[in-house]
Amino acid sequence: MTLVLITLVVILLFLGTILIRALQARNVMGWLTSYLRQDWRAPVPAGTTKHLLFCFVDHYEPGWQKPGYDTECARVARWRSDYPKLCEKHRDSDGRAPIHTFFYPEEEYRPEHLNALVELCKMGLGEIEIHLHHDNDTDETVRQKFRGFARLLVEAHGALPVDAKTGQPQWAFIHGNWALDNARPDGRWCGVNNELQVLREEGCYADFTLPAAPDPCQTRIINRIYYATDDPKRPKSHDHGVRVRVGSPAVGDLMLIQGPLGLNWNSRKFGVIPRIENSDVRTSCPPSPDRIDAWVATGIHVEDRPEWVFVKVHTHGTQERDMDTLLGPAMDRAFAHLESTYNDGQKWKLHYVSAREMFNIAKAAEAGMTGNPGGYRDFLIPRAEYVVRSKTAKAVA
Repeated sequence: MTLVLITLVVILLFLGTILIRALQARNVMGWLTSYLRQDWRAPVPAGTTKHLLFCFVDHYEPGWQKPGYDTECARVARWRSDYPKLCEKHRDSDGRAPIHTFFYPEEEYRPEHLNALVELCKMGLGEIEIHLHHDNDTDETVRQKFRGFARLLVEAHGALPVDAKTGQPQWAFIHGNWALDNARPDGRWCGVNNELQVLREEGCYADFTLPAAPDPCQTRIINRIYYATDDPKRPKSHDHGVRVRVGSPAVGDLMLIQGPLGLNWNSRKFGVIPRIENSDVRTSCPPSPDRIDAWVATGIHVEDRPEWVFVKVHTHGTQERDMDTLLGPAMDRAFAHLESTYNDGQKWKLHYVSAREMFNIAKAAEAGMTGNPGGYRDFLIPRAEYVVRSKTAKAVA
């Protein structure tokens, strides 16, 4: 009997060692404590209608892997052709079709690609925001990139709203290579320790980069909507922050809206090691009903407004290996599941929202607004005009 127990203990220790090493290799240990606490959740009073805010953000990179101009154009053309077809039969509780937020990279700018996206936006099926891959930048050089690209999007494509008082473009952001605020341990793909401050000062109202797992840029904070305060002397200031809360004033430099992150115990490598659920949508991890239900169950919300559930998922939409999933039957079934399971009108109401609209609704919750969150899509930041002003626009200095 003693030998059996010793053998069992050895096996358990062996399996535990394997699990820990696997988690370390996938950079899970930094956020595991937060995951185990599950303290982002909150109960919803019985009989309360819950509202699901579903936001799909896209690291939209036509020039991914430098494929050549014709391939870039084919990627963009497929979205222009197939996305309206996908959305035709789908509507939320407000009668709105799904909406896709295209975070377009500054370094890949081509006016013809933006003009095609503007056409989708004019149909109500999309909005455009700013994406940037950069390396070894400074405060000044990254400001020039943000400022020039934001002005270009406004002046050539009407693709960003403009503050009525200051004339400054207003925009949301996703950082390329996940390295927001110089977050990579090796210092690559950014270089700017005060990037949160720079973003705020240049017109960014919220960041949508996270989750980044399994990348080491992932923060300790997970499954939250929160404000981060920049420490210009240190990288990765958004590793800490203060939750957005009903009735509390904004604090810090920038709001961050995270997508669901956790461990998927229903999908285990070798039957033992749980896979990471990081709300990434692609062919290798399609938007299946069980994943959708897990995203919703995560319960991301503005503190003290748990009945408004925020689900933000992400993709890299121009990669050929994934477009059949994103523009075909898999996404069609995902929308159908959202509409059949989370839009009965009593237990749930579904709202398809853009990144801008999700931010506005978070701010409405913070301000104490109640009722139907779909009515607060334009609460602070208006929708862009989406008017093509130049077909051959060049970068604005």
